[in-house]
Amino acid sequence: MLRRAVQFAVMFGFLTAGRAQQIDIKMGTLAPEGSPWHKVLERMGERWRETSGGKVRLKIFAGTLGDEPDLVNKMRINQIQAVALTGAGMSDIEKGVGCFQIPMMIQSYEELDCVRDRLAPRLEKMIEARGYVVLNWGDAGWVHFFSKNRLNSVDELRKMKLFTWAGDADELELWKTSGFRPVPLAATDILMSLQTGLIDAVPSVPLMALWNQYFGLAPFMTDIKWAPLVGATVVSKATWEKIPQELRAPMLNAARDSGAEMRKGIRSMGDEAVKTMTAGQPGKRSVKLTVLHADAATLADWRKQTEAVYPKMRGKLFPAELFDEARRLCDECRARLGGGGR
Repeated sequence: MLRRAVQFAVMFGFLTAGRAQQIDIKMGTLAPEGSPWHKVLERMGERWRETSGGKVRLKIFAGTLGDEPDLVNKMRINQIQAVALTGAGMSDIEKGVGCFQIPMMIQSYEELDCVRDRLAPRLEKMIEARGYVVLNWGDAGWVHFFSKNRLNSVDELRKMKLFTWAGDADELELWKTSGFRPVPLAATDILMSLQTGLIDAVPSVPLMALWNQYFGLAPFMTDIKWAPLVGATVVSKATWEKIPQELRAPMLNAARDSGAEMRKGIRSMGDEAVKTMTAGQPGKRSVKLTVLHADAATLADWRKQTEAVYPKMRGKLFPAELFDEARRLCDECRARLGGGGR
């Protein structure tokens, strides 16, 4: 009897120890289930499971936990332990991330990679100081303006009811003082707001406009690259440090590989999304996207009016020092890549 009791106690100890080693990480993302972003995260989770021998399991909640500010708040109170966010959501964690998305500053993916490679280590330390670990950086394509009616100039955009992310009072005020008609909403409300007429225009990347069918209600797209939509995948530092030390490096490598895979795939998908939207669906009566091409004079006016607002962005929307560093790096990278300076 005593022998059996001892055996049971030993077995129970092994079982409870095994359970204690199991780490479940719940991750939230605005990306819809089945979308390219979601699939990359799933593959990352599978690599984590393999690398850890099943000790670390990632459960992804895709497009079901609310807007990005909601995801950040849920991570702060440990309802979820990780998030995959765009730059808008990342700015709720660290405003400096927005320096990758200063309107009409970065003009190519080569410039984006060059600036991000130099600025990311500094931002990662700042984010870690806030209690989070950056697993990888990503981007989702170039933000363009999609609108219900033709949109060729900045002045025409000022006449439209424009979607802006809810929750950033400084950004909202800047849009207003610059003569625009911003309507702050959750990103999850964009489609319905286009349907009801609450908004007339939305800044979006082509892949998201296709995936969420924004272009069916806003069938005009400017070809002006407003900004790259960057993002990152982060995990709470407290959760990350529960993972055995020997597993963190290979898991981080798997996450970085996923980020590189995402960037490479998404960039080519953005161009294909535009082709798909402009072609329409064969055999169906569907709205086709019309791309509005800006001539040199129009592009110059967009740039002039946008850069005129930089002094108001600096120090308010973006930390002044990081704003200056991002511009310096952008000029440096552009010159090195052969694009010339500003």
